[in-house]
Amino acid sequence: MDEIDRKILAELQRDARLSHHDLAERVGLSASPCARRIRKLEEAGVLQGYSARIDEAAMGFGVSVFVSVRLDQQVDGRLQEFERAVRLCSEVVDCWLMTGSFDYLLRVAVADLREFESFLTGRLTKVPGVASIESSIPIRRVKMQGSRLD
Repeated sequence: MDEIDRKILAELQRDARLSHHDLAERVGLSASPCARRIRKLEEAGVLQGYSARIDEAAMGFGVSVFVSVRLDQQVDGRLQEFERAVRLCSEVVDCWLMTGSFDYLLRVAVADLREFESFLTGRLTKVPGVASIESSIPIRRVKMQGSRLD
């Protein structure tokens, strides 16, 4: 991957709706070589897809809560069972298997604290193997960027 590939990725990360012509112009190529580079980045798995950033608050989910979860056992079956359950929860928008004192870190997007309470007591605490939960409510997002490119 060279500097032009990185420029292509940066431009697509800013606006994935750019035409090949406009993208090529921004990175200093003609459209055909630019399109070939995009195809190679896709085939290599560097470009994994295209999506839209959606304002969760505008969709009615203005509260994010970070939830750290510790399981009673850290064995494959228990981890798989927890991950399967989390995939079914629309409130969970991010889930990471972690090192350290907790096994998972979730970001939960909800309309308000009442919905979070309902999710917590009605769903998350009922997932088999959940031993402890710690929740943190962020005050404001300080930084949001796409993937690191350099």
